[in-house]
Amino acid sequence: MTTNNTLPLVALIGRPNVGKSSLFNRIAGSRKAIVDPTPGVTRDRHYEKVTWNERTFMLIDTGGIESDQESRINPLIQEQTRLAVAEADMVLFLLDGREGVMPEDRDVVDILRRSGKRVLYLVNKIDAPDQAARLLPPFYELGVDQLWPLSAAHGLGLSDVLDQVVAELPPDQAAESAPPPDTIKIAFIGRPNVGKSSLVNRLLGEERMVVSDLPGTTRDSVDTMLTKGDKNYLLIDTAGIRRKGKVRERVEKFSVVRALHTLERCDLALILIDAEEGVTEQDTKVIGYGLERGRACLVLLNKWDLLKSDRKRQEHLLAEVERAVHFAGYAPVHKVSALTGIGIGKLFPLLDKVHEQYSREFSTPRLNKILSEAVAAHPPAMHKGRRLKLYYVTQISSRPPTLIIFANDPKGIHFSYSRFLVNRFRDALGLDQVPLRIFFRQRQRRGDNPG
Repeated sequence: MTTNNTLPLVALIGRPNVGKSSLFNRIAGSRKAIVDPTPGVTRDRHYEKVTWNERTFMLIDTGGIESDQESRINPLIQEQTRLAVAEADMVLFLLDGREGVMPEDRDVVDILRRSGKRVLYLVNKIDAPDQAARLLPPFYELGVDQLWPLSAAHGLGLSDVLDQVVAELPPDQAAESAPPPDTIKIAFIGRPNVGKSSLVNRLLGEERMVVSDLPGTTRDSVDTMLTKGDKNYLLIDTAGIRRKGKVRERVEKFSVVRALHTLERCDLALILIDAEEGVTEQDTKVIGYGLERGRACLVLLNKWDLLKSDRKRQEHLLAEVERAVHFAGYAPVHKVSALTGIGIGKLFPLLDKVHEQYSREFSTPRLNKILSEAVAAHPPAMHKGRRLKLYYVTQISSRPPTLIIFANDPKGIHFSYSRFLVNRFRDALGLDQVPLRIFFRQRQRRGDNPG
């Protein structure tokens, strides 16, 4: 089993309009990846996995966390900065080379000094080498040792910054802190106060299992090893931020950052929804993130006991959930109560079933038989006057099951036909509760090694 180590978090902070999003897009756009054609998945571009010099980290653009573009209100800027700094392993503080030093910049620098975090101070909008000598000196008034001039618009100076970032990232997790290789890693994800910790405690107490603590590898998370019969589980409970007041909306968005961080570590994501409050935009986002990262997702409707005598509210909530997971209809929905124990007894059998599907491997002959039957029943449409041909299929990985189909023109395959094939393979392989990924690749020409 491949270990899903936590990626270091690098937070990009600064006043509004200094170029955070431009720099984020410049960094994120430098990496190439296979794009999943699954429709209906929301991609929030404020979080991205970035690889540079063979080191990978998660980049967060805090510009996506500002609400209503409140650009000059010190308390909100400071609160946003504190939250980002608390979450991150490293901070990139972006300054505006054209505007010079602003009072808000000085406030943020004070916060960063007290945090003890490693910070790189970047001066943006230095669009030509000769501008650095003229624009940088005022920023040394901030009392920082080194300034990094760059241009987010043109990419100047960016490689030097990224070289420094990866050189100072925390080391990869030590092997001795990893759980046993057969461990099923389960993350409990949700907004603050939905009952994540209560559910973990209920599972531990209800089952009377062998329990041992492991050191948490993310801040505000608690990892607990749990053994039930011959199976090992790692329960990852992410604590919610519980501050109140006018920063609540921004705090809610940071709960998504934490969920995203945790999704990098788990096999199964249990997404808790407060049955009394219903589905929120944040819940939907987390489900989408889980799908993007190929995690098996289960939606747990916690506090179901509060709705037990109200059939109308039950039906309304279930309809809300169905709309929220329409792009991941395979994700099981399970009703529980951490307080009373409703649904707890059936939870582990469900987790085991989902994980078994998530880990399945299939022979190439079986897959090609399914493909042949699917194409015979419903051939792909013509593309630009050319007949599309699907030659063969093979599985390249599990967790989740991932297939590659070789074709004569992969770009000509419409997403609706891709969805048709996903459904045919899902039905034929018995994968009704986990994601199934299918990618299309150009078949190599005759004489080439097919690999």
